[in-house]
Amino acid sequence: MSSTVKDIARTAKVSAATVSLVLNSKGGISEETRARVLAAASALSYTPRLSKGTKNIKPTRAGTLRFLKIAKHGHTVNRDHNIFISDYIDGMSLQASEYGYKLEVVSHEDQPVEDVVASLAGTALSGLVILGTELTETDILLFQQIGIPLVVIDTFHDLLECNFVNMNNGDAVYKMLSHLAERGFRHIGFIASNVQTANFRLRRDAFADGMKRLGLSFSQRDIVTVDSTYEGAYQDMLAKLKGGHLVPECYVCTNDIITYGCIKAFREFDIRIPDDLSLIGFDNLPMSATMDPPLTTVDVSKRKIGNLAITVLDEQIRAPEGQPAVKILVGANLVVRDSVASRAKGSPLR
Repeated sequence: MSSTVKDIARTAKVSAATVSLVLNSKGGISEETRARVLAAASALSYTPRLSKGTKNIKPTRAGTLRFLKIAKHGHTVNRDHNIFISDYIDGMSLQASEYGYKLEVVSHEDQPVEDVVASLAGTALSGLVILGTELTETDILLFQQIGIPLVVIDTFHDLLECNFVNMNNGDAVYKMLSHLAERGFRHIGFIASNVQTANFRLRRDAFADGMKRLGLSFSQRDIVTVDSTYEGAYQDMLAKLKGGHLVPECYVCTNDIITYGCIKAFREFDIRIPDDLSLIGFDNLPMSATMDPPLTTVDVSKRKIGNLAITVLDEQIRAPEGQPAVKILVGANLVVRDSVASRAKGSPLR
């Protein structure tokens, strides 16, 4: 007998109305509650009932998939980013339920990757989705040796024969730069991170490539490196400003958390946003919309990435051996708010 919304509500200790809101991707639900409901739906192998006459019903698969949330050092996979990891889980859970898989979510913090890999020995898992944010190529190769079909999200490596679903960093950064150029900005800087992740590296490379494509020059002095945590970014930027660092007209930032920390430092030096300095972040975290001023930032659908990860994994599970790796990049939207001036100082009105 298939499980119902009431079964999920009982398991998650919430109301049936709350379950309905979560399963239909409605707002007004905390991320903690949403994650609990989706986990319960997956554990119960919940499949939405379809109306009579519905065609093209996808066949259900038997088996268990596992999402590994891995924080090797916690500089990028931490409490500040739980919101978008929850969105990944949302997309994965709904797609897994539609296919008939059970989805497990397992977190590993401050554990050697070798130990995480060893913990998978002897499991009867059909497939893995791995959060690769803090993983190196060597780490990913270790997981591939297990022999379980897998997809890695939130990172990307061109030359690694592995399945990846990630955001298109090049597309996103070019949209950021184009927006600034359209408003007359020419002296554009980049706030990078000293934490080594593939996405951070790709964004830094995309900045240099995008500036070249737009015919804009930049100096290495315009690239500032800070820590990836809020407090670390604040302290690092504060130290640079105290040391006499001169800010350009605007900055493209590696992510929203770094932007928040730097804004705190800028304010201590009476640098006004956007009057004195325009900023664009990356991730569209909820706080970006409520800041003063609201932050212009990049939005990539994390739910879409989670959904595609399960779709790719399902295809790999059911496909004959020897299938080529699948590498998918999801495009971005620029969410324009008030942290970028309407035009650069000295640029002509249009």
